[in-house]
Amino acid sequence: MANEAKHAAKKRKWGDRRDGTLVRDLDGVHHIMPYLFPKRTDSEVYINEKMDMTALLKFVEKKNGEGAEFKTTPFHVIVAAVGKLLYHRPLLNRFVAGRRYYDRNKITLAFVVRRQFTDTSEEMLLELPVTGETTLEEVSRRIVGDATELKEGGDNNIGDALNMVKKFPRWFMRLFMTFVRCLDFFGKVPRSLSDGDPNFSSVLLANLGSIKCDAPYHHLNNYGTNSIVATIGVIHKEQIYNEEGHPEIKDVVDVGVTMDERIADGFYFARSLKLLNYYLMHPEILERPVKEEVDYEY
Repeated sequence: MANEAKHAAKKRKWGDRRDGTLVRDLDGVHHIMPYLFPKRTDSEVYINEKMDMTALLKFVEKKNGEGAEFKTTPFHVIVAAVGKLLYHRPLLNRFVAGRRYYDRNKITLAFVVRRQFTDTSEEMLLELPVTGETTLEEVSRRIVGDATELKEGGDNNIGDALNMVKKFPRWFMRLFMTFVRCLDFFGKVPRSLSDGDPNFSSVLLANLGSIKCDAPYHHLNNYGTNSIVATIGVIHKEQIYNEEGHPEIKDVVDVGVTMDERIADGFYFARSLKLLNYYLMHPEILERPVKEEVDYEY
């Protein structure tokens, strides 16, 4: 299991990036994969998993009872669970860039916030850092506060940068983006363009359930370092079979996850999804700091 020391700041060595530490103990198979499959979009693997939300909904209802300072949503719980998962499954926080493997120095979760639920409403990008001390309450406070600020007319660094870049003519944009992609290959993209950009986050989350949409497949991007995109559908009731083989009506949600298969194998991914499902079925553990391990057997 990962621990706080693994996420602490490390002394930068030759070959490391500002946002990642070079993986120096790769086996031969993984070493050659970025040369066989140089693009992230060539290495996508997609998994659609049905998660049991019955206990989570009861937990959220209780937490939002009388006297609650702010509203906690199922999405907040899912975000906290994903943050905890990445902390304890560190290969999920790995990325391939410039045909090299890196362990990301931080855990960052990104998602899109719309100012209003209209066709023409502007989309804003929100990024949430996760540390070993992060709790569900902190996640809720941060999402509610940042989303409210953005909807009321605020902006973030990447938003300011994009609003400036969009004024350039097409010929300049082509040259500019060629230059930026070269910087991206060598890990030299300036903070003004990378900070707050979901393409440089650990996981990009799309809460499509908030607009009554199911969880579709979502592609990865070749630009940046993001290796995982997760889409979350509508929570709905469905008949499922329990471990004894008896049918039950449960509250479930479909989660679609697209991952870069170069960062870990299918066995690691499958076990990680089982652990995520366990977190969602026992949401009370997310009220404690992320770094606390749980007694879970695969």
